Amino acid sequence: MNTGKQQKPVLTGQRFKTRKRDEKEKFEPTVFRDTIVLGLNEAGGDLDAVAKFLDVTGSRLDYRRYADTLFDILIAGSMLAPGGTRIDEGDKAKVTEHCVFTTEENHANLRRYAQVGAHTHTHGRTDGHTLFDRDLVVPKMEQVGNNWPRGQRASFIVLLFYFSHKRELLSQCLGLKINGSCLSLDFKQNVEHFSKYFNEVGLKELSDFMRVQQSQGTRKELQKELQERLSQDCPIREMVVYVKEEMKRSALQEQAVIGLLWNILMNAVEWNKKEELVTEQALKHLKHYAPLLAAFSTQGQSELVLLLRIQEYCYDNIHFMKSFSKIVVLFYKADVLSEEAILRWYKDTHTTKGKGVFVEQMKKFVEWLQNAEEESESEGEED
Repeated sequence: MNTGKQQKPVLTGQRFKTRKRDEKEKFEPTVFRDTIVLGLNEAGGDLDAVAKFLDVTGSRLDYRRYADTLFDILIAGSMLAPGGTRIDEGDKAKVTEHCVFTTEENHANLRRYAQVGAHTHTHGRTDGHTLFDRDLVVPKMEQVGNNWPRGQRASFIVLLFYFSHKRELLSQCLGLKINGSCLSLDFKQNVEHFSKYFNEVGLKELSDFMRVQQSQGTRKELQKELQERLSQDCPIREMVVYVKEEMKRSALQEQAVIGLLWNILMNAVEWNKKEELVTEQALKHLKHYAPLLAAFSTQGQSELVLLLRIQEYCYDNIHFMKSFSKIVVLFYKADVLSEEAILRWYKDTHTTKGKGVFVEQMKKFVEWLQNAEEESESEGEED
């Protein structure tokens, strides 16, 4: 009989001691909110103090876990309900007035808050990731926008500009519907008002960006409408009137329109796969719509844009390689392209795509143009 004292079971394996600095305090969102709000209230309107507080606090608070709560507080002063209103509006201990919502409505203040947000945005990250990513910013900005003071859309777009960090993210935010109205549509309808505001506050970059966005949106709408009209065999005269009205309304340049028209016309047909047949098919199609192209190739630069589009298309679509010169000659006869534009393209404006093939195709026609020009000048001297 074993009379010895029974030994207690012992756990085997290694024990790892966690370094204190690697431990993260566990906070619920409300506790996290209370800590951040208290710190912001103590810092007051001193954004340098705010930045220092957020930097120090970030070493013990899990910013990544509560990024949405942190974003709410920096923008709105407290946690936001799904509709965008502040959850604890009446409780001063849970709300701070030192946030974007309550700052004076000017771009300098918005930029200062954005700088604080940008610093926090990358706090503690060394892997290229950030706290406020697209999945957070886009829906949050929609919440914020629905509670932004009416009549201050321009300042809200400035806020987006500073907080978005990347242009593609700003583009997505501009597609948001705020109080039932799309931001980009608001800009489109009030271009001059917004542009004036952005330029006055020293944000020409934002003004230019918004105009580019507007132009791209307009071209997409124009393309969709023209494709529909082509499918319905709408009279060319009506299409010309429509396009000119859109150009005037949206300040579109002729060079942009002629390139768009070429793409629409060439995409409207299912082309024959046989090289010997596709040229005949293309010439018939383009001859019919030559008056449409002629209406928007009244400038030398527009003609060169069209020539380059034709060159690129024929190069990218191998069945059209032998069609290039025939299309150009057709457009010359139909007054879409001028002699000057063709000669300029031939001498120095062509791209490298298929350059040798297309220049050789055009050689005889260009010689004919040059000879005709010389004969005309000779006749003029005799007169």
